[in-house]
Amino acid sequence: MIDKETTLTNIEDNSLPSGPDGSKRKVMYFYHPDVGTYYYGCGHPMKPGREVTPETQHEMLKESRKFNVGHDCPVFYGLYDFCRTYAGGSVNGARKLNDKLCDIAINWAGGLHHAKRSEACGFCYVNDIVLAILELLEVHERVLYVDIDSHHGDGVEEAFYLTDRVMTVSFHKFGDYFPGSGDIRDIGSGKGKYYSVNVPLEDGIDDDSYQFMFKPIMRKVMEVYDPNDVVLQCGADSLSGDRLGCFNLTIKGHGECVKFMRSFNVPLLLLGGCGFTIRNVARCWCYETAVALNMEIPDVIPDNKYYDCYGPDFKLYVPPSDMENRNKMAQLEKVKAEVLDNLAKLQHVPSVQFQETAPDFEIAEDLDEEQNMDDLRPTRPRDGAS
Repeated sequence: MIDKETTLTNIEDNSLPSGPDGSKRKVMYFYHPDVGTYYYGCGHPMKPGREVTPETQHEMLKESRKFNVGHDCPVFYGLYDFCRTYAGGSVNGARKLNDKLCDIAINWAGGLHHAKRSEACGFCYVNDIVLAILELLEVHERVLYVDIDSHHGDGVEEAFYLTDRVMTVSFHKFGDYFPGSGDIRDIGSGKGKYYSVNVPLEDGIDDDSYQFMFKPIMRKVMEVYDPNDVVLQCGADSLSGDRLGCFNLTIKGHGECVKFMRSFNVPLLLLGGCGFTIRNVARCWCYETAVALNMEIPDVIPDNKYYDCYGPDFKLYVPPSDMENRNKMAQLEKVKAEVLDNLAKLQHVPSVQFQETAPDFEIAEDLDEEQNMDDLRPTRPRDGAS
């Protein structure tokens, strides 16, 4: 579990208003100072060495092949602690939401959406998103997962492809692009039919085109699915100028997705994800933390030990590039219409039987003694995630 947890707002006094009903929002931020120090190795686009002794080399190679560790998912010093830190932050955020200790939980170290049940994939070792969603399903009937990384959220979709208790929605580049999945025709199967939503996009999509797709689709999703919780993966490789990305979103355009999902006043878990132009990743998640807090922040980067990284302009917001937007309006209309048509086929909001369960005693430290412990975790699904 993550070692450090910072509450950005005082839970009793400084929670922020949000939405037309003026309800208060409590925001909790999970952070560990070491999470940015891990290093994937020389030449790897992730820059967070390896240590294998001759005595363990054969065993290490055997295990690496078994779990697809190597190449884009190398072994590096501190790998176990790295996985424990980022996954623990996401699971802990989900627990705080379950226990109603916050309305929005943030773990920018999480969001590693490519990892599979038994193998690492695409720079992702443990799928913290799946673990967090499973934690949310301990208490809630339905969880919505939304992915705005430029890559398809394949690991999360695969985990919940056969269930209606989790709806996955991914906006991503499709075609000759990793991981090669996320066709619009991939809609789930069995009980999960129509609960996997894929929105394939082309290179160079800008803010206006992206919101043309995102807002009407997500508005319909919220209408037909009515989730108890939302998990939003905010991969920053969809920003303009990313080393491995191919989209042309500005920081404000990317953050508009966070702002829109926040407006529904549903418990929200914000996670990070991919992003390979590090200075812009930091800019993006700084801005989106402010969005979660409903705060306006200045465009000028304040003095800090990484200040030189933000030159030459030292501004928070970066303009889009002049790359071509290959997303033609006719094609966007076609994709949107097909997605909305599939969503219209959902006849009713799925539900599941619940039974009484014991409270989580660890939360007692965070609550007033007078609070009734019997009300903290009143229900648990009988059948798990299906």
